[in-house]
Amino acid sequence: HHPRATESATKYFLTQATASALLLFSAAMNAWMTGEWTIMNMNSYTPTTILTIALAIKLGIAPFHLWLPDVLQGLDMMTCLILSTWQKLAPMALLILTSHQLNTNLLTLMALASAITGGWGALNQTQMRKIMAYSSIAHLGWMTLVISFAPGLALLNLMIYLMMTSSMFMMLMTLNATNMNKLSISWLKTPTLAASMMAGLLSLGGLPPLS
Repeated sequence: HHPRATESATKYFLTQATASALLLFSAAMNAWMTGEWTIMNMNSYTPTTILTIALAIKLGIAPFHLWLPDVLQGLDMMTCLILSTWQKLAPMALLILTSHQLNTNLLTLMALASAITGGWGALNQTQMRKIMAYSSIAHLGWMTLVISFAPGLALLNLMIYLMMTSSMFMMLMTLNATNMNKLSISWLKTPTLAASMMAGLLSLGGLPPLS
């Protein structure tokens, strides 16, 4: 319905197509080296590295995160909600399944880069969708950091993140707040929902009293 939405869809398609191609390439390379098509026991360094990068691109983990804020900014809130929650499930499932054999050093570096990028990137934003995109990057960074040491804990973190992000986007949809200005005047219209949103934001940031 809008040129910006078309641009977002194109960016998303190109990024995901590249990541999917890399994923298939790593599986094919692993099959060529080991003689079997399963990715549960990838012993070679190159296929596991390519797999890690492909999943990082799919999820929007730094330094492959630049598509995510731009894509979210061009979409409506409902599509943003689906993209931030439901679309994370399949790559995260693959990441958890293969976590025991992925390159821990590479994952740690990407996780730290995501946490730093997510924190700094959101500081000078006024658009709520971009803030939520950077929040997603930061959260995925922490999940990636934990995943190679305790996949169960990463799964718990993912569930909490999905619930908090869903509630945030639903509140933003109810208030029709796309930027900080609209959010700041929402207190006059629905004080209870505005207070709930502040609590949700504190919870997403892991700040007291909701740490």
